[in-house]
Amino acid sequence: MAPKAPANNGAVVVAGGHHGGSTDVGGVAGGATTTTVPTSVAANGNGKQHGTRKQRRPAAVVVSPMDKYWTPVDDKEAAEAVDDGGEDGRRPLLFRTYKVKGILLHPYRLLTLLRLIAIILFFIWRIRHPHADGMWLWWISIVGDFWFGVTWLLNQVAKLNPTKRVPDLSLLRQQFDLPDGNSNLPRLDVFINTVDPINEPMIYTMNSILSILAVDYPIDRTATYLSDDGGSIIHYEGLLETANFATLWVPFCRKHSIEPRAPESYFAVKSRPYTGNVPDEFADDHRRMSKEYDEFKVRLDALFTKIPERSDAHNAEAKEGVKATWMADGTQWPGTWFDPAENHKKGQHAGIVKVMLNHPGDEPRFGGPASAETPLDFSAVDVRLPMLVYISREKSPSHDHQKKAGAMNVQLRISALLTNAPFIINFDGDHYVNNSQAFRAAMCFMLDRRDGENTAFVQFPQRFDDVDPTDRYCNHNRVFFDATLLGLNGIQGPSYVGTGCMFRRIAVYGIDPPRWRTDAFKLVDNPSKFGSSMLFINSIPSAANQEWSMASPPAHEESVMEELNNVMKCAYEEGTEFGKEIGWVYNIATEDVVTGFRVHRTGWRSMYCRMEPDAFRGTAPINLTERLCQILRWSGGSLEMFFSHCPLLAGRRLNLMQRIAYTNMTAYPISSVFLVFYLLFPVIWIFRGEFYIQKPFPTYVLYLVVIIAMTELIGMVEIKWAGLTLLDWIRNEQFYIIGATAVYPLATLHIVLKLVLRGNGVSFKLTAKQATSAVNEKYAEMYVVQWTPLLIPTIAVIAVNVGAIGAAIGKAVVGGWSLLQMADASLGLVFNAWILLLIYPFALGVMGRWSKRPYILFVLFMIGFAVVAAVVVAIHAARTGSVRFHSGHSGGASFPTSWGF
Repeated sequence: MAPKAPANNGAVVVAGGHHGGSTDVGGVAGGATTTTVPTSVAANGNGKQHGTRKQRRPAAVVVSPMDKYWTPVDDKEAAEAVDDGGEDGRRPLLFRTYKVKGILLHPYRLLTLLRLIAIILFFIWRIRHPHADGMWLWWISIVGDFWFGVTWLLNQVAKLNPTKRVPDLSLLRQQFDLPDGNSNLPRLDVFINTVDPINEPMIYTMNSILSILAVDYPIDRTATYLSDDGGSIIHYEGLLETANFATLWVPFCRKHSIEPRAPESYFAVKSRPYTGNVPDEFADDHRRMSKEYDEFKVRLDALFTKIPERSDAHNAEAKEGVKATWMADGTQWPGTWFDPAENHKKGQHAGIVKVMLNHPGDEPRFGGPASAETPLDFSAVDVRLPMLVYISREKSPSHDHQKKAGAMNVQLRISALLTNAPFIINFDGDHYVNNSQAFRAAMCFMLDRRDGENTAFVQFPQRFDDVDPTDRYCNHNRVFFDATLLGLNGIQGPSYVGTGCMFRRIAVYGIDPPRWRTDAFKLVDNPSKFGSSMLFINSIPSAANQEWSMASPPAHEESVMEELNNVMKCAYEEGTEFGKEIGWVYNIATEDVVTGFRVHRTGWRSMYCRMEPDAFRGTAPINLTERLCQILRWSGGSLEMFFSHCPLLAGRRLNLMQRIAYTNMTAYPISSVFLVFYLLFPVIWIFRGEFYIQKPFPTYVLYLVVIIAMTELIGMVEIKWAGLTLLDWIRNEQFYIIGATAVYPLATLHIVLKLVLRGNGVSFKLTAKQATSAVNEKYAEMYVVQWTPLLIPTIAVIAVNVGAIGAAIGKAVVGGWSLLQMADASLGLVFNAWILLLIYPFALGVMGRWSKRPYILFVLFMIGFAVVAAVVVAIHAARTGSVRFHSGHSGGASFPTSWGF
């Protein structure tokens, strides 16, 4: 899921704008002098490596060009940790900490201070000079400018101490991997969530599962749980096919050190460097594996026709008059049927838990040579597969199922009964593991001796495969992920933003971190808040103590099955704290951000981990309408959080700067209330010849120029230390304005309806993902126009600003302006042009396939200017009977744009 913080707090408005970027943390050691580069993954998959080589780097050489602005701050501590490693149970540091060099950080902070002083002086001047042609608008601009100034400050202070932490995977292996190929790394449960095999194409979900099964983590210490909240037999039988295909794919990945380990992404790349240790077999294995994957995809697609045909045949034999959906073993599917019936439809069906792959045991099991059954030679490869479980919770029309948050809380309880891993990582169904070392990287933070035990979660950035090269709709959101989260990393830690986040299980249970525990602390102070399952309640101390050797109970035992059915019932959570102080939070669209906030409020900290290659990747909505709907869900949920879980009122365990950051991340949609006034202000220009929002005009413009210039300087410095491109920064600015006109006003209306009028507010729909285009054209969906009311406000802003420029041209022809007036008007028109430039991606989006030729948009703008100018001239001619230039009195012309912050 995506980030819920604002991409920007003001691009046009002077005091509200912010810019940013991030760093590209390259490699494993992040600038360490010695790095172990693996050339193959261990045959047993438990982390033991063969064929490694030592590569020496001079200490002054950095891993990435962007690292030249970062410097380590824990050299002394790291050296001491190596010296006393192993003594008194102390381990070397598992990650290194970096700060921005003073040559950039000090100017960055100084510019922020100077801009703050300039804003204060500007407000003092405006209050002392309450002169305007419309005092009602002057008051609106004063309030709006104050709000924008405050939000800019809230955003900026959270980024004054950016911090980067880089995991050291080689030390983790030294500390936890054993000489016999086994490992002492803790257990890890992986959660995947999906709902609809159509809107969330099943091929994405199954690729995600395959990449997780093949990850470089001890095989006997991971378990994957797929939550199918639609109860679809398509997902269940697709998972069966995936488990079968994994018996080939996973050993193939281990044998040849494949990256990435999602086959769809791997085979999409025509060529890549080989890093395995059996190159003579690779070409044949690759060809055979590609063929097997193509056949696997055909089998997945065939399920959509195979299952209905099978069901029709069974129904014809049964002759009961009910169109049931039948499983391959001849029993009726307990979940949702193709033809819905009582107790077999979405929102009403029994709970299902199916263990697809049993726990593999802790002893390696090597494959055999190539044969008719196994086309590849796996004689030296551990062919075990991690545990895999299918879950579809019980649904009933009489209960609110709380969407994704409810499904994840059921996963939390089911996994506690089966594997009870002390750590959890969650994925959306369309995200996959792009770097097989990602789970180990997160463990470097969780197990580090410094503050590891107080770390609740490790958040990875979200990266996407299917975004167009220019990232027209700012899907990557790099300013947030690569700058804002680095800033939060220097406080109490990044916010939780959904997919790709590893949690400590007891932190999700709402248990205090060790540093806040007193002598009277009890791990489970009130068992009833966890529900009625004693097996679940008794599992909590084991998870807290990280009892890594605990064996999983057999899922087929009758007592265990009874408990599994119990904890996934709709009524289980009645009278408990689930959805409030335990698990993922309910009754809000952005359950991820609120859950992370609750964990931070309890006193836990978090870490941000940026890897190279990217840890995880997924798909993004590249259609304009889908992207706007996604932002609507985020912004609406953010406002709900601001009013229902106000960060300003959090307890003393939440760091002050962290509180400010959460306030900024949740209140940002309110800015649109004032921004819309500014962006529509040019309407006045069309109907009046002169209009001043502030007098004296020259002083006002001078303040604006100074503050805007300082904004740009701050942005340029941030781009440097954060490692962003200028295009990333521009896209961030553009899509903030698009969101502020098209989405944020509706999100604000949503909270008004919900809180003030006690309404239900705005319903948020699932963002659809498309597996393939209907035509053989890359990014074809980006050119599809899906009309929705969300498009109307921004179209109106475009029309008003085009009309303002056209009207200015027409009035310049017939208005008798002096050169000073024309200069004033020209300066104002620069702001109109700036607005149109910022909304440029939106305008391309509504053009559909015409947007392939962007010059057409500029032609349309010119035609629009000319038409409006001609209308103004015609109206003037109709009134006076002639059109002519003449000189007039000196004076000012209106400023047709937003001049505030």
